[in-house]
Amino acid sequence: MASDGQVVVKFGNILAKHCLDQRCSMELLRAAEHTQSISSQLSIVARVKAVTGESKASSELLVSNVQNLIRAVQHVLRAAEAACVKGLGQPSADPEEEEVAALCQQWRKNLTQHRAKEALNSDRDELGLRKTRGARAEPTLMSLVQEQPPRSRNIPKHPRKGHTVMDRHL
Repeated sequence: MASDGQVVVKFGNILAKHCLDQRCSMELLRAAEHTQSISSQLSIVARVKAVTGESKASSELLVSNVQNLIRAVQHVLRAAEAACVKGLGQPSADPEEEEVAALCQQWRKNLTQHRAKEALNSDRDELGLRKTRGARAEPTLMSLVQEQPPRSRNIPKHPRKGHTVMDRHL
């Protein structure tokens, strides 16, 4: 879990670097930094628990840290969605940056298609306003990442040359 948090941190930092909106970029950097801290804390707690053995307190602390990491990752992904909507600059020739940009472009395309379908095919109330109850949820970056099959089962914890940041996703 902690290493997956590091992948999300790298994803957030890459997006922040290319985000055209300064406020979104700063929010992404803050969220990534917070995720980095929690991920490191989780790694330390897990190592200590492995050495000291089973105890209710250490198990509760570990679960609490995992829950905090999940919330932090969700925050990074929401900030990343905002950055994608505001716009991203061209990525460099770095394969990781290209892959992050491609993922964001795919999500934005899915979001645009979803909104267009909802606008055209949605139910309206007596005033002609679109009903939101019963409407399908908008696509999220989290759902897009979860839909992608893992590329390899033998991916190292720290990507080497030839491996990219999104090879290891949640």
